[in-house]
Amino acid sequence: MNQALSYEQARDELTEVVKRLEAGGLSLEESLDLWERGERLAAICAEWLEGARARIATAMAQRSGESGGSAPREKTGEPPAPF
Repeated sequence: MNQALSYEQARDELTEVVKRLEAGGLSLEESLDLWERGERLAAICAEWLEGARARIATAMAQRSGESGGSAPREKTGEPPAPF
């Protein structure tokens, strides 16, 4: 597949790969192919999640900068603000 997968597509396909591997009944070659596909899908999911973490960190830093550099909410005891 040449088109990049969304996080949800990669996650859903990874779930199916795991189900097929857990069900058994595959040849060694089929199992290896599925395992390799699962590894690639897991890497795609990890990239998406790391990108999301970076975006959240950037938004939190910008928000903190706009409020005059106050301490992050988790250090002040205030609950986190909804997004």
